[in-house]
Amino acid sequence: MANQPMDIITKVLEQSAKLVEEQVDAQLSKLNEMDEDDLERLKERRLEALKKAQKQKQEWLSKGHGEYREVPSEKDFFGEVKESKNVVCHFYRNSTFRCKILDKHLAILAKKHVETKFIKLNVEKAPFLTERLRIKVIPTLALLIDGKTKDYVVGFSDLGNTDEFPTEMLEWRLGCADVINYSGNLMEPPTVTQRSGTKFTKVEKKTIRGRGYDSDSDSDDD
Repeated sequence: MANQPMDIITKVLEQSAKLVEEQVDAQLSKLNEMDEDDLERLKERRLEALKKAQKQKQEWLSKGHGEYREVPSEKDFFGEVKESKNVVCHFYRNSTFRCKILDKHLAILAKKHVETKFIKLNVEKAPFLTERLRIKVIPTLALLIDGKTKDYVVGFSDLGNTDEFPTEMLEWRLGCADVINYSGNLMEPPTVTQRSGTKFTKVEKKTIRGRGYDSDSDSDDD
């Protein structure tokens, strides 16, 4: 009786191995049955797919994808968003330290995810937009798909609430919003290692053109 569970497990493993072997044999048999014309058509389809992907990439690059750029005005913002399906816009202010941290990560992701446009806009030059999008905390990332704001990353609360979050954490967060093609596991964020002495944010009140904004930063250069 003691060996019965082991016998069952052994039998299940043998059946699983046999099933996998049969599937592999079926695939090999299918390949062996293909004649030269079939192989040529398969090669042509793959080549066509590669050409299509390369053409799409060149189209993205022509629209300013592949680099992290500053948009000079609100008017330019609308033009940038209109011509690209996926856009990440960083609403920043020069005096907010955490904006500089985001700049570093966004520059990396812009090169990696050419399918998405990465831009930044100074809130002091965009009073209408910041009001319309209800941006109250700096920095804020607006995540847009097909010209519509789908999600926001406000401050660093979604990024481990630390200044030392890895680029992978921001990449995962953007993937959760479907604004980039994310290949990792969306159900589990990358691990953030908390270092000793890590400073957490206290929200400080700032004013831009007479209106109040919260600064999600632990230091200011004002």
